Amino acid sequence: MYRRPGRPSARATAAPAAVAVCGAVEICAGLAAGCSQASPGSQLTPSRTPSAASTASASPSASRSTSTSSPPGSAAAALIARLSPRQLAGQRVIWSYRGLTPPADLVTAIKHGEAAGVIFFGENISSTAQIAGVIRGLEADDRSPDNPVRAPLLLMTDQEGGNGVLGVKRLPGAPYLSERQIGESADPVAQARIAGAGAAATLRAVGMNVNLAPVLDVYRSPGNFIDSLGRSYSMNPQVAARLGATFITAQQRAGVAATGKHFPGLGAAAAGQDTDVEPVTIDLPASTLRSVDEVPYRSAIRAGVKLVMVSWAVYPSLDPARPAGLSAKIVQGELRDRLGFRGVTITDAIGAGALQAYGTWANRSALAAAAGMDLVLCTGTVVRGGTVCVNGIEAGYLDGRLGRAAFRLAVTRVLALRASLAR
Repeated sequence: MYRRPGRPSARATAAPAAVAVCGAVEICAGLAAGCSQASPGSQLTPSRTPSAASTASASPSASRSTSTSSPPGSAAAALIARLSPRQLAGQRVIWSYRGLTPPADLVTAIKHGEAAGVIFFGENISSTAQIAGVIRGLEADDRSPDNPVRAPLLLMTDQEGGNGVLGVKRLPGAPYLSERQIGESADPVAQARIAGAGAAATLRAVGMNVNLAPVLDVYRSPGNFIDSLGRSYSMNPQVAARLGATFITAQQRAGVAATGKHFPGLGAAAAGQDTDVEPVTIDLPASTLRSVDEVPYRSAIRAGVKLVMVSWAVYPSLDPARPAGLSAKIVQGELRDRLGFRGVTITDAIGAGALQAYGTWANRSALAAAAGMDLVLCTGTVVRGGTVCVNGIEAGYLDGRLGRAAFRLAVTRVLALRASLAR
C-alpha cells in the first residue's frame, strides 16, 4: 500500500492500571523470548464469497504448529482474560480516518480499549505541529480509565523515504533518498543506516512509533510496479537484504518499529499491476520466491524486524486459491513455519481492489484473522471502516469461526509490540 483511495458495544470493566502495566511488560518479555505459535483459525468458511470452498487450509507444516500454550506470565494471562470479545477484536485493528480530525467513533474505540492503533495518511496531516497535536490527543484518549490496556497505541505511517519525485513518505523530512537511490549511492550501507535513523527521528518528533517501511521487494525490471517510484533497493536479493536489515536495525535502535513489506514479494509485478486497484497474480515457482523474493525477509527476521506486511497478490505456487494475506499456507506455513518469524503480521489495506471478490470489510477482516494476520489495516473508502473491521473479527471470535487459542496468541503479540514501544 502506498496510496489511499479515500477512508460501540459491551464494555469490559477497566483493569487496575498496575495489573495492565504488569501484564503488558510480561507479554513484551514473552515475545522477546519467542511467543509460541498456534495455527490460525482455519475453520472460517463464509458461504457468500468465492473463498468458501478453500478457506484457510493450512499447509502440512502449518497444521503441525498447533501449540495452545497460554500467553507468557500469569499477569499477562490475567490482562487478556479481562478483555471483552470486543476489546480482543479491537486489539487486531488499525484504524484510519478522513480529514484532519479523528472522528468520534475512533476516539470512543480508543477510550474503551477497542483499537490497536491508527495509520496516518497525507490527508490527515497539514503540518508537523498539527499531527503532533492530534497524536497527543489520541494518547490522552488511550489513558482513559475505561481502557484496561495500559500500553502505547500503534501510531504509524508510510515513511519509506524519497525526494518528492521518487519514493513514498507522508511527513516532511528524512529519509531524503528513495530505496533505489540508496541502492545506487556510493555507500549504500551508510545511506541505509542514515535513512533508518532519519525515519525514526521524523516519526518520533510527531509521536509516531511504527513505520510501514522498509520495502523488501526485489524488483525485476526498471519501471515495473515497485520500481516506478524507486521503492526497491536492488534487483539483487542479497543487496536488498543487507540494506533492508541495515535500515531496520538503525530505525528500531532509535525507538520506532520497522515493517518489512510486501511478503512474499511484489518485485515481479509488472507496471500497472497494483493490488490497491485490482487482483494481481505473481506466477513464479516456489523455488524462485524462496531463493530471490524471500531472501530479504530472512535477513530482516535475523535483524529483529517487529512487523511484516503481507501482500494481497496471489502466488499460485504457494497457494493458488487465495491472496497471500488471506492464506494460512503463506502467513503461517511460509512466513512463520519456514522462515521462523515470531513478530506481528499486518495486512495491506483491507479496502484494496484486489479483495473485491471477498465481500465486505467485515468478511475480509475475519478471513485475514483466520489466515493468521495479527493486525488488519482498515483503510479505504468505507465509512466508519474501523468499526466494520472490529465487527467482523468480533463476530468470528464469538461464533467460533476464529480459533480462540490462536486468537489470543495474536492479541498477545500485538500487546507485546505495543508495550515494547513505551517511551
